[in-house]
Amino acid sequence: MITVTRLDHTRFAVNPDLVERIQESPDTTLHMIDGHVYVISESMDAVIDLIVAYRARVLSAAQTMTGMPADGRAEG
Repeated sequence: MITVTRLDHTRFAVNPDLVERIQESPDTTLHMIDGHVYVISESMDAVIDLIVAYRARVLSAAQTMTGMPADGRAEG
């Protein structure tokens, strides 16, 4: 999950796998695959950075759990 902020300054978490598209004109809107639209205060670039960091954390955790090296190749 990534945490973003509504324009009224309340924070909420979104599953980035459910984001269909992000639009910035001038407010940033998250368009979800279920049709929900959220207007947030973060920039589009900031949201993309949050999603990239989230995916990196997921991959790192998976590698730690499986003992797989960072390059994804089995040792041996």
